[in-house]
Amino acid sequence: MQGTVDGFSYGLVTPLVAYLMACLGGALGLRCTTRAMLVSPSWRPGWLALASAAIGSGIWTMHFIAMMGFTVEETEIRYDGPMTFASLAVAIVMVGVGIFIVGYWGAKGAALFTGGTVTGLGVASMHYLGMAGMRLDGRLEYSTLTVAASVVIAMAAATAALWAAGKVRGLLWSVSASLVMGLAVSGMHYMGMAGLTVHLHGTATPTSGESPAALLAPMMVGPLAFLLLAGVVVTFDPLMVMGRPAVPPVERKPGVPAHTVVHHTARRLPIRPRRRLGHKGSRTPQNR
Repeated sequence: MQGTVDGFSYGLVTPLVAYLMACLGGALGLRCTTRAMLVSPSWRPGWLALASAAIGSGIWTMHFIAMMGFTVEETEIRYDGPMTFASLAVAIVMVGVGIFIVGYWGAKGAALFTGGTVTGLGVASMHYLGMAGMRLDGRLEYSTLTVAASVVIAMAAATAALWAAGKVRGLLWSVSASLVMGLAVSGMHYMGMAGLTVHLHGTATPTSGESPAALLAPMMVGPLAFLLLAGVVVTFDPLMVMGRPAVPPVERKPGVPAHTVVHHTARRLPIRPRRRLGHKGSRTPQNR
C-alpha cells in the first residue's frame, strides 16, 4: 500500500522559512570564507571553521524546517535522535573539507572542482542521512533519476558558492550569491523529495522515536543561536563586511619602536640669489 505524501502541510510557511535559513547560513559562510582569504595565515583556520559551521548549520536547519511540513496521511512520523544529530555532523564536516580546500588552494581549477564536489556531496549526504532517521510504519523508496538530479544540483550550487566566496569581494554580490545558493539548496531538497514514495506496512504498530515537535524544535535552538552569533561577529567586523584586506602587522626589530613611521622628504636645493639688474642712472659693477 502506498502512502499519501504531503510535503506542504503548512502551506508556503515551511518552504519560505527553510529558504531564509539556507540563505542566512550561506551568506555568513561565504563572508567568513572571503574574510579567511584576506587575513594572515594564523587566523585563516578559525574563519574557515566558522564558515563551515555556518553553512552546515544553515543547510541542516533548512532541511528539518522543511521536513516539519512533511506528512504521510496514513502513518505517524517520528525521528531517531542519534541519526538526526549525525546528519548535522556530516554536513559541517564535509562542508568544512570543501571550504578548507578552497580556502588554502584558491577558488579555481582543480581546487574549486574538488571543494565544490566534496561540499555538494556533504549537502546531499546530510539530506539523505536525515531522511534515513525518519521512523514510520512503512518503507521509503526513491527514484534514481531524482536522486541523481538532486546530487548534481547540490554539487553545482556548492561549486558556484565557493567560487563566489573566492572571487566576490563586495557585500551586495555576496548577498546575491547567498540568495542563489539558498535557492539551489532548497531546490535540491525538494527535488529529492519529489522522487520519494512511501510503501506502508499496514501493521499499525507504534512507531519508535520522537515526534517532530519534541525532537526538532529543541535541536534547532542550537544551530539558530549559532547563526545569530555568527551574524553578530560578521556585523561588528568592518573588514568582514567591506571585504578589505587586513593590514599586516609591523614586525618589531631590536632598537626600533613598533609602528615607526618614516617620513621621506624631498631634497631641497640651495636657493641662489637672483641677480639684480642695473637701472638707468645707477652704478653697477661690471665684470670684465
